[in-house]
Amino acid sequence: MEYYLKPEEKIPVIAAADVLVTGSGPAGIGAALTAARAGADVILIESTGAPGGIATTGLMSHWTGTVDSELYREILQKSAEKNDFTDEVTVTIDPEKLKILYLELLSEAGVHLMLYTTVTGVVMDGNAIKGVITHSKSGAGVIKAKIVIDASGDGDAAAMAGAEYIIGRESDGKMQPATLMFKVGGVDYDRAVFLGSFESTYETEKGELQALAKKHLKAPAGHVLLYKSTLPGVVTCNMTNCIDVDGTTAEGLTKAETVCRMQLEPIVRFLREFVPGYENCYLISSASLIGIRETRHFKGMETITEQDILCARQFDNYVVKGAHFNFDVHSITGAGLDVTGVQHKFSQHNGYTIPYGCLVPEKIDSLLLAGRCISGTHMAHSNFRAMPICLAIGEAAGAAAAISAKEGCQPRNVKAEKIREITKI
Repeated sequence: MEYYLKPEEKIPVIAAADVLVTGSGPAGIGAALTAARAGADVILIESTGAPGGIATTGLMSHWTGTVDSELYREILQKSAEKNDFTDEVTVTIDPEKLKILYLELLSEAGVHLMLYTTVTGVVMDGNAIKGVITHSKSGAGVIKAKIVIDASGDGDAAAMAGAEYIIGRESDGKMQPATLMFKVGGVDYDRAVFLGSFESTYETEKGELQALAKKHLKAPAGHVLLYKSTLPGVVTCNMTNCIDVDGTTAEGLTKAETVCRMQLEPIVRFLREFVPGYENCYLISSASLIGIRETRHFKGMETITEQDILCARQFDNYVVKGAHFNFDVHSITGAGLDVTGVQHKFSQHNGYTIPYGCLVPEKIDSLLLAGRCISGTHMAHSNFRAMPICLAIGEAAGAAAAISAKEGCQPRNVKAEKIREITKI
């Protein structure tokens, strides 16, 4: 491989804060708002042009899964107040309204938001992270922080800092597929079919819809997931699919974006031909952010497993409570549900907890993990990656960071009881 030796450069320190949060998806929003509301000076970095991650830029259809979280309930209530057609509290997401709500909440909390800013490196002092190196249209810059929370989904800053991790499934490193969400208009809601899971089926005159999708859509597409939106005649579709993708590489992201985007027109044609109520539908928008479900699983002081979830384990040092979802493992090899996944038939109906140690990297100081990159197994991750649970994980990380910055102690020494006092669980 040919290399270019970059001349030594001085990178200006452009900002400093008590708490620096990288990534503004549900986990990053939860972390930034909670830390700021607890009195910390907070900077939130986001590589795209809007806060929210997959929930907004990624055109996610709805909040799925549940958790005991005051902030989650607040977001649902305030989202309902912004709805143009009903004030009913619903898990259905209006991405444009949610972008605005997040901007309002972040501003009210005093969070310094930096959009179009990407983390390209970290500043280390031994095994402690002291800040990050960023790049934007303004150039390179260093942001110093007492505590860094990696809520980027992929754990980019944590990986750069040297935190240990594995990629994907423990047995072979395989990861769940990627998806590009999109919306169609012109749907007749009075006749429309909405299939909310891989285990949902619907018989038509031409056949069962999931079977028809497998037959008529080119692999790796081949399933039907259709959700109501907040707008009349508009349906959010979760039907594109790209397997064998490494979302930690530009090559992987390019592949996923290309494969999924090339599936859009064939899927719309399928909807028109086979799905009742969609005869006159048309593509109106697609996500600006590819949906990556799984990449790095970091090694924390503790690791949550599928057994912990199946028995609804109540950890003594819990910082997330009432978490509930299913084993939502999209097929590693094609369309639909993986052989290891369970959706409607998931039999555990009680909420589980997540211990604080899952948020704390085993060997790196001044760093916290939030969202789907925390310390958990591949199967456990398929459950806690649900957005409400990631939001609550972010809340816990934000509370821990605020305490750590104020008291001058390492995150690993913060007591779970103090975190719960702030998050009120």
